Amino acid sequence: MVLTKPELIASLQNEVRILLHLAGKVDRSILDYRPTPKQRSTLELLQYMTVMGPELIKAVQAGTFDAAAWTAAEKSAAALDFDQTLAALAAQRDQYAAILGGMSEADFRGEVDMFGQKSSRGSFIVNTVLSGCAAYRTQLFLYLKACGREELSTWNLWAGMDDPATKS
Repeated sequence: MVLTKPELIASLQNEVRILLHLAGKVDRSILDYRPTPKQRSTLELLQYMTVMGPELIKAVQAGTFDAAAWTAAEKSAAALDFDQTLAALAAQRDQYAAILGGMSEADFRGEVDMFGQKSSRGSFIVNTVLSGCAAYRTQLFLYLKACGREELSTWNLWAGMDDPATKS
């Protein structure tokens, strides 16, 4: 694997940190904001993020996508309010360490066929889960910008912090 297991876990935990930083910029008045009628609202996007990474990793570990488990997880996430959603996201830091910690290097190299594409488990986790986290946090960032958070910058999106130059 290009990344070591600790590096992969740390990268996913960093995604959680950045997502929580951005979620901390959400004004509760925009929880129902959606760019178009068929897109997720701000709250729905965050709720989805409680499911996406952990459930896809479980699927890749099992070697098959369990649609029933996914649907149940999404239904549970949809019942969370904003504060519960933030708590569920924060819990992912330890969750990623727990669910990936037991995987061996051989497990990461093992082949899996997910959604009609064959790859190693490690490649799937990096290309779908880790990349998905970056994509969805970018979507949240764009929601925030569209709702008037003009002070947010690439520092917020990529470093998970406010721009140090603007702090007094």
